[in-house]
Parts: sequence; C-alpha cells; structure tokens
Amino acid sequence: MIELNRFKDGKIGAVTLSYDDGTTYDKQLIEILDRYQMKATFHINSEFFGTEGKIPADEAEEIFRGHEFPVHGSRHRFPTQLPPQNIIYEIFEDRKRLESIVHYPVTGLSYAFGDVNETVINGLKTCGIVYGRTTHSTFGFRIPNNFLTWDPTCHHNDCLTCADRFLSFLDKNRFSLFYVWGHAYEFNNNNNWDLIEEFCKKVHGDDRVWYATNMEIYEYIEAVKRLVISADNRMVYNPSAIDVWVSNDGETVKIPAGASVTLDPVRG
Repeated sequence: MIELNRFKDGKIGAVTLSYDDGTTYDKQLIEILDRYQMKATFHINSEFFGTEGKIPADEAEEIFRGHEFPVHGSRHRFPTQLPPQNIIYEIFEDRKRLESIVHYPVTGLSYAFGDVNETVINGLKTCGIVYGRTTHSTFGFRIPNNFLTWDPTCHHNDCLTCADRFLSFLDKNRFSLFYVWGHAYEFNNNNNWDLIEEFCKKVHGDDRVWYATNMEIYEYIEAVKRLVISADNRMVYNPSAIDVWVSNDGETVKIPAGASVTLDPVRG
C-alpha cells in the first residue's frame, strides 16, 4: 500500500529552522549554519533595513544567499491590532520590498509576535502568502494540517532535547519534521552561541534527513498532496513540477515531476 511518508530523495526526516527580525546577528548564525550545510528561513521587517542593529538592504541578497528570505511584517506590528486594510499593507509592502531584493516571488511569512487570528489569515491569503509560522511549540514532529498556522517543534532553547527525540524517531523509521525557531540576537544576549553550534553538530550530515528551508518543505508537501493514486494503488501520477517520493509496501519509490509510475503489486 502506498504511504505518503517520504521527503525529498526518499528521506524519512527533515530539519528546517526559522529566525526573525533581520538583525546583524543573522550573519554570525548563517556562518555556523553554512559550515554544517544547514538551511534556514530568515523573516524580515523590510522598513527596518539599515536601522540600528538591522541588516542593510544592499547587503541582504548576499548575506542570505542559500537561505530563504520571507515576510515578517513591514514594521513588525501586532497583526491582530490592525484593521484589515492595514494588515494587507503590512504584509504586501513587506513582500514587494523583499521581492525587489531577491528577485523571486516571496510567499512565506512568520507572524510578528506570533500574533494571528482569522482576519489576519484572510489578509495573508489576499496577499498571496501560502504559509505562516506561529510561535506555539508543539514539541512534536508532524506535518502541519494547515500551513497558514504552522506551529514549530520548539524554540532553539529546547532544540537539544528535541534533537535527541527526533533522532530516536528516525531510529524507529518514523516520518518526522523537526522545526526550530528563534531570534539570532538571543544567542548574543544569552551568550550561548555554543547552543546552536552543538545543535548543528548533533543533527547535521545524517543520510536520513533533508535539510530544507520553510518554503522547500511547504512546496514539497503540497506536491505530495497533489499526487493522483489509482484505486488499486498500482498507478501514481505526479502533476506537479517537483519530484516526490512515497513508500510502497515499505519500499521507497520516486515519482518524477509530470510522470505516471506503475508500481509493483502490494505484497501479501
């Protein structure tokens, strides 16, 4: 029987990180992440570019190269305290400024202060945002039911304990997504840069794990959801532009973008 429990390249686990506010400490964090070939998403308040302690706009593309660079609200206002038209302004203006720097569509977001309600979510949809990260830690490793209220696994203060649990899940061959969030300046404030270094050492380079940005996770899972599977589980059509992987009676199978694949019969 087909199960939708594989990430890119047939991995059973994925790790993604996200950091907010676009402070100059992001540069030090990126140096660490790049050293361990880890990926992260850095949510930005574009009206603060170049202000005290913030990344300059003309350096942003180079600093965040290889990582994702999405919306965090133009001026980091509480979204639920804004009227609907100002929610849209806060999101859409941020999106436009960021796109002018990175030169690709920016459609991800983390909620400023983790502040969200249905009105805010409707504003995101109007602005073409496809995922929104909260600050509510689940301490679990499941795919979100709704990417517009994407709860992370944990804040980085809890990342080492959660990393041990994540690795134990992989040892049991359990399909798992590990999502860590925070602010890079917290490492400086708490004098604990060694925390993220130790985390990277613990989880990097594992053949069972895909290291991805938030958007890469979103796009992959959405492609998996679009698979068309025959009633007898023998045929799978992938209408998306992304290669995806599934398991068929425990065996990992690649379903190329735009292709139909006929699978071996399910055993016994």
